[in-house]
Amino acid sequence: MFDSISDKFSGIMRSLAGKSKITEKNVQEAVEEIKMALLDADVNLRVVRRFINGTMEEATGEKVLKAVDPGQQFVKIVYDRMVALLGDEENQKLLLKGPDTTSVILMMGLQGSGKTTTAAKLALRLKKEGRRVMLVAADLVRPAAILQLQVLGEAVGVPVFSLEGEKNPAKVAKAALAQAKKDQRDVLIVDTSGRMHLDETLMDEIQKVRDAISPDETLFVADAMTGQNAVTIAKEFEQKVGISGVVLSKFDSDTRGGAALSLRSVVGKPIKFIGVGEKVEDLDPFYPYRIASRILGMGDIVSLVEKAQSVVDENAAIRMQEKMAKNTFDLQDYLDQLNSMDKMGSIDQLLEMIPGAKGQVSEDDVNTEEIRREKAIILSMTYAERSNYHIMGPTRRKRVAKGSGTTVSDVNRLLKKFEKMRLTMKKLAKNKKYQAEMLKQMGM
Repeated sequence: MFDSISDKFSGIMRSLAGKSKITEKNVQEAVEEIKMALLDADVNLRVVRRFINGTMEEATGEKVLKAVDPGQQFVKIVYDRMVALLGDEENQKLLLKGPDTTSVILMMGLQGSGKTTTAAKLALRLKKEGRRVMLVAADLVRPAAILQLQVLGEAVGVPVFSLEGEKNPAKVAKAALAQAKKDQRDVLIVDTSGRMHLDETLMDEIQKVRDAISPDETLFVADAMTGQNAVTIAKEFEQKVGISGVVLSKFDSDTRGGAALSLRSVVGKPIKFIGVGEKVEDLDPFYPYRIASRILGMGDIVSLVEKAQSVVDENAAIRMQEKMAKNTFDLQDYLDQLNSMDKMGSIDQLLEMIPGAKGQVSEDDVNTEEIRREKAIILSMTYAERSNYHIMGPTRRKRVAKGSGTTVSDVNRLLKKFEKMRLTMKKLAKNKKYQAEMLKQMGM
């Protein structure tokens, strides 16, 4: 995500961060580059002007030019203004009532924006937080919309309310709210119908649904890849219906970032969630300071750690550490680690979160084909072979190579690499000084 603008900003920040002295000319040149990067990213022109004017005003003052580290001071100014542009941390959370009453979330958006899928993703997220959620199929226009939500509801383990034969979405929503209260459901998520474009019929229908259920949150779902078009549509929804927040779907595919960087300034509403993949688990809270860090090439260690925690069991991690220290880490453990990495997301997404990796390491530098080959080789071994690679003689290696569709050379390469890895892990697990040196080399 944000590949284009992030690459440009990373270069600008690197060029100034290390300077012991900067002049007004340096600042003006950097600000001009920032302006072009924002415009290329399809950021709203008025937003760009405000951003640039504010940055220039702060960066050309005596405070920066005579600072102990003026380069770093300039980077901080750009970072702070980027955070302010993206949103206010206090307004990012959903404003839901307590568990003893029913909170209502109304989902709105154009057809194709990912509204129905996002409703299910949000339901799963709230369910994991301990909420008792119900989904409502109030999209009565799009063919198979009700069936789609029912399938998604089953996938996330959340009931879906629908009224067969009913043509009025407001009646469906009202009946669903009554049912949710009866069933003691504390969150009701209403999926409404979209259109291919804005029209009065759509707005009138959503207004009636809103009036029937008095939602606590009215979330507008926008396709991040549509850029300024998403901002224009959000503004229209805000004027006609009123929105409390925005969910940007397909955020992981947005290489420019125009919608994310313009929405709050133009519409005045916070981005609350972002869709970061196709799976039902792929919905993340929107943290302005973390996104600003990624855009400026500073990484996002907090999100990286949270992703790791979500896929790695704490007890399993402790056991793994003990195995490394005792040098009993085996090929099955290695396979488990590779599978955990897959759950955390693509290599490109992970690299974005590692400070200094963006622009220095690319997805092409990580041989994903070799990883797939290694997994196939290990899966072709018996459990005895995975737990004790020393028994892998020539005959066994030949059999595994044939079973995995690889060569004996591939098997030999994996075993040699694994043996070297075990020695490194043992050293790292026992030697605190070595751990510190490794972290230093990683820029941490």
